[in-house]
Amino acid sequence: MTVIDANRMHEIETRYPEYFHRSFRQRFGGLMILIATLLYSLYAVWFFDLPKLFAEAHWERVGIYLSQWVSYDVQPELRIEDDGSIDIRYPRFSPLGDNPHPDWLVNNPDGSITVSISGTSRTITVSKSETIVTAHGISVPVEVSSGAPKVVGPVPGWMTVYDDNVLADLGFAGNVSISVDRVKIRKRFIGWANFIFDTQSSFVDKPVGEVVSLIISGPRIKPDQSNLSLAFDDIWNNSEWQHGDVWTKLFQTIVMAFLGTLLGSLAAFPMAFMAARNITPNRLLNQILKRFFDFLRSVDMLIWALFLTRAFGPGPLAGSGAIFLTETGTLGKLYSEGLENIDNKPREGIKSTGAETVLVHRYGIMPQIVPVFVSQTLYQWESNVRGATIIGAVGAGGIGLKLWEAMRTNANWENVAYMVILILIVVFLFDAASNALRHRLMGTKAH
Repeated sequence: MTVIDANRMHEIETRYPEYFHRSFRQRFGGLMILIATLLYSLYAVWFFDLPKLFAEAHWERVGIYLSQWVSYDVQPELRIEDDGSIDIRYPRFSPLGDNPHPDWLVNNPDGSITVSISGTSRTITVSKSETIVTAHGISVPVEVSSGAPKVVGPVPGWMTVYDDNVLADLGFAGNVSISVDRVKIRKRFIGWANFIFDTQSSFVDKPVGEVVSLIISGPRIKPDQSNLSLAFDDIWNNSEWQHGDVWTKLFQTIVMAFLGTLLGSLAAFPMAFMAARNITPNRLLNQILKRFFDFLRSVDMLIWALFLTRAFGPGPLAGSGAIFLTETGTLGKLYSEGLENIDNKPREGIKSTGAETVLVHRYGIMPQIVPVFVSQTLYQWESNVRGATIIGAVGAGGIGLKLWEAMRTNANWENVAYMVILILIVVFLFDAASNALRHRLMGTKAH
């Protein structure tokens, strides 16, 4: 065992003071960061009033919206006429078409009508004097012959009584609203109704095999048009899902992102050379261009889109212009910083041969910066595909505007889901393509 005397210990302390005489920041820095983070978290909870926010949030709407993303409903209304007959009506543009006769709605011999909400476990039987709701293993009669509907017997927890109607919540399967002269039913189905063919199509409700047979070898449905062309037209011009318009708007979004990024990179490239201090030794010009880049990118793309839609009207031109202005500032800054960090030795070597400035830039600078510039531009293009969706919501064209229109109705959430899925697929594809190109240009392996 080696014993270190006092002189040796003093010598070691003198040689390595950073290990033996640590500053206050070195000793307590980690603890101070932890305490600051905790204090900031407590401040954020107070500032945003998170307990009240969580307590008053409408969490039930999350389930409602998600269920509407993956399902559709049919809403028959049974009106009790003065003579005791029951008239069945459907909303305009019902998923079942103009003249529906669903097998889950049965006319009984006694004149009543039974609607199956979920098999035989949840049913609604409507007659001129009462409506019987069967659910959760019990049947609850509701009298409708007096001035207001009246529940006979105890009211179950899934049923709510109001002044002029009774609402029965049957879970995901649907619900029913009962008043004196009418019964409104909402029956829910899993899936997207009429996604391929709408109710006006000649192919609607036909089995897949029959549709394929008609398209390949069946007799023409319309004498002046082949069945293949007719099927494509019916899908493309589907009035409920509007595939043609959705895909056109999606393509507009992609073009907006591509055009805006391309023009921004073309504008930023020459200005970056003038903004880089080691390329253009003019401090005034450097500062003017760098502040110009800061101005362009400090104004958000959404704000540029609002300005341009007022100037040029709504449409993809305003969207492309907003991306162009933002990308000129962003790429200009990235390009100029990339130029300022190049290795000057190749440039100086070519300059020493007496080569002109253009040749110095071409052979001394470009080989170093092109992979970096292309990589940054591809990343911005990928990001702008997402950004173009957002600015479309303010009138700049593309699928963002259509998505916003579907959300504003608060009733077409399955259409919202359709467009969101398309946007996600496009973003994933562009992300994969952009990553592959960047790794190829940089000479690295993609993980």
